[in-house]
Amino acid sequence: MAIKKQVIKTKPVVKVTFSLEAKEANTAAVVGDFNNWNPAEGELSKLKNGTFKGTFDLGKDASYEFRYLVDGTFINETEADSYQWNDFANAENSVLAL
Repeated sequence: MAIKKQVIKTKPVVKVTFSLEAKEANTAAVVGDFNNWNPAEGELSKLKNGTFKGTFDLGKDASYEFRYLVDGTFINETEADSYQWNDFANAENSVLAL
Protein backbone atom coordinates (compact mmCIF):
# COMPACT_ATOMS: atom_id res chain seq x y z
CA MET A 1 0.00 0.00 0.00
CA ALA A 2 1.17 3.51 -0.65
CA ILE A 3 0.07 7.12 -0.73
CA LYS A 4 1.68 9.76 -2.93
CA LYS A 5 0.92 13.45 -2.31
CA GLN A 6 1.57 16.14 -4.92
CA VAL A 7 0.90 19.75 -3.89
CA ILE A 8 -0.53 21.91 -6.69
CA LYS A 9 0.95 25.36 -6.15
CA THR A 10 -1.63 27.19 -8.28
CA LYS A 11 -4.67 25.63 -6.60
CA PRO A 12 -5.74 24.89 -3.02
CA VAL A 13 -5.60 21.13 -3.68
CA VAL A 14 -3.28 18.18 -3.30
CA LYS A 15 -3.29 15.37 -5.87
CA VAL A 16 -3.32 12.20 -3.80
CA THR A 17 -2.59 8.85 -5.44
CA PHE A 18 -3.69 5.76 -3.54
CA SER A 19 -2.07 2.43 -4.49
CA LEU A 20 -3.14 -0.91 -3.09
CA GLU A 21 -1.76 -4.31 -4.02
CA ALA A 22 -4.62 -6.82 -4.09
CA LYS A 23 -3.96 -9.31 -6.89
CA GLU A 24 -6.80 -11.65 -5.92
CA ALA A 25 -9.39 -8.87 -5.45
CA ASN A 26 -12.09 -8.04 -7.97
CA THR A 27 -12.92 -4.52 -6.76
CA ALA A 28 -11.28 -1.87 -4.61
CA ALA A 29 -12.18 1.67 -3.61
CA VAL A 30 -10.93 4.32 -1.22
CA VAL A 31 -13.74 5.71 0.95
CA GLY A 32 -13.59 8.51 3.48
CA ASP A 33 -14.57 11.97 4.62
CA PHE A 34 -13.60 13.41 1.23
CA ASN A 35 -16.21 11.39 -0.72
CA ASN A 36 -18.93 10.76 1.90
CA TRP A 37 -17.74 7.16 2.27
CA ASN A 38 -19.17 6.40 -1.18
CA PRO A 39 -17.35 3.53 -2.97
CA ALA A 40 -18.60 4.69 -6.38
CA GLU A 41 -16.77 8.01 -5.91
CA GLY A 42 -13.56 6.34 -4.75
CA GLU A 43 -13.28 3.49 -7.22
CA LEU A 44 -9.72 2.38 -7.92
CA SER A 45 -8.59 0.98 -11.28
CA LYS A 46 -6.93 -2.43 -11.38
CA LEU A 47 -3.61 -2.50 -13.23
CA LYS A 48 -2.19 -5.57 -14.99
CA ASN A 49 0.22 -6.21 -12.11
CA GLY A 50 -2.69 -6.59 -9.65
CA THR A 51 -2.31 -3.17 -8.04
CA PHE A 52 -5.36 -0.94 -7.67
CA LYS A 53 -4.65 2.75 -8.19
CA GLY A 54 -6.52 6.06 -8.25
CA THR A 55 -5.73 9.77 -8.01
CA PHE A 56 -8.01 12.32 -6.34
CA ASP A 57 -7.85 16.09 -5.83
CA LEU A 58 -8.31 16.83 -2.13
CA GLY A 59 -8.38 20.17 -0.34
CA LYS A 60 -5.08 21.02 1.30
CA ASP A 61 -4.51 22.10 4.92
CA ALA A 62 -6.99 19.45 6.07
CA SER A 63 -7.04 15.90 7.37
CA TYR A 64 -9.31 13.12 6.22
CA GLU A 65 -10.33 9.77 7.70
CA PHE A 66 -10.44 6.98 5.14
CA ARG A 67 -10.22 3.23 4.54
CA TYR A 68 -9.93 0.94 1.56
CA LEU A 69 -12.91 -1.22 0.64
CA VAL A 70 -11.64 -4.40 -1.03
CA ASP A 71 -14.27 -6.90 -2.16
CA GLY A 72 -16.55 -5.64 0.63
CA THR A 73 -13.91 -5.73 3.40
CA PHE A 74 -12.49 -2.58 5.01
CA ILE A 75 -8.69 -2.32 5.20
CA ASN A 76 -6.51 0.41 6.71
CA GLU A 77 -3.54 2.00 4.95
CA THR A 78 -0.28 0.87 6.57
CA GLU A 79 1.42 4.14 5.54
CA ALA A 80 -1.31 6.44 6.90
CA ASP A 81 -0.21 9.62 8.67
CA SER A 82 -2.08 8.45 11.78
CA TYR A 83 -5.14 6.51 12.91
CA GLN A 84 -8.40 7.68 14.52
CA TRP A 85 -10.89 5.53 16.45
CA ASN A 86 -14.38 5.52 14.95
CA ASP A 87 -17.24 4.47 17.24
CA PHE A 88 -19.62 3.93 14.32
CA ALA A 89 -17.32 1.37 12.69
CA ASN A 90 -15.99 0.12 16.03
CA ALA A 91 -12.52 0.25 14.46
CA GLU A 92 -9.69 2.61 13.63
CA ASN A 93 -9.71 4.62 10.41
CA SER A 94 -6.59 5.69 8.55
CA VAL A 95 -5.93 9.44 8.61
CA LEU A 96 -4.47 11.44 5.73
CA ALA A 97 -2.98 14.85 6.66
CA LEU A 98 -2.51 17.35 3.85
